[in-house]
Amino acid sequence: MPITDKDLLYEDNHLIAINKRAGDIVQVDETGDQPLDEKVKVYLAAKYNKPNSAFLGVVHRLDRPVSGVILFAKTSKALERMNAIFKNREVKKTYWAVVRNKPSKPSGTLINWLVKNTQKNVVTAHPNEVAGSQRAELSYRLIAELGGYYLLEVDPLTGRSHQIRVQLATMGCPIVGDNKYGYPRGSRKGSICLHARRLQFLHPVKKEPVNIFAKLPVDGFWERFEQF
Repeated sequence: MPITDKDLLYEDNHLIAINKRAGDIVQVDETGDQPLDEKVKVYLAAKYNKPNSAFLGVVHRLDRPVSGVILFAKTSKALERMNAIFKNREVKKTYWAVVRNKPSKPSGTLINWLVKNTQKNVVTAHPNEVAGSQRAELSYRLIAELGGYYLLEVDPLTGRSHQIRVQLATMGCPIVGDNKYGYPRGSRKGSICLHARRLQFLHPVKKEPVNIFAKLPVDGFWERFEQF
């Protein structure tokens, strides 16, 4: 599906943020499916009548089955500065996740050492450092329970591949629909109940606080948690 004004969360001369749909890939991969960055370029070219397309830089990524805030840079200067902001962890990322198993503690911090198998695109978590591993840390808190499902708010301190998915699964709380990491069945829509809810940072050019918020997907399940 093409990007429309309804998908837009934030835009100025330097940045644009989209509420990513689960199933969209951020950048081109081996599937050959049209990536989100290309869809946003098409949207901007049409919006501003730029037939030769527009500059767009990928600042960060979300896994294909994940929805929510995704940020792009509209200038090379903004891209360079946002890359530094993410690298220096000067951005606060907040995710919502729905799990079926209640966490043993209502809140906590998870620290694991992650190893990625690039051939299988699967990450394994270890309690201690092992060869080739990267340290991963997140905090979580239980927000609500609804119909036997539990809503968690997750703040990752690091930005590792599949980090939230594998760390919650290691805790005994695989994300609903994420059969790659232990949930009994996958979603027919190719989505999991993990949503990038909020992105907060200091604007790379204006030096003003930016707070970007993404509503939950409307799919017959997710939106029931919007009340929280």
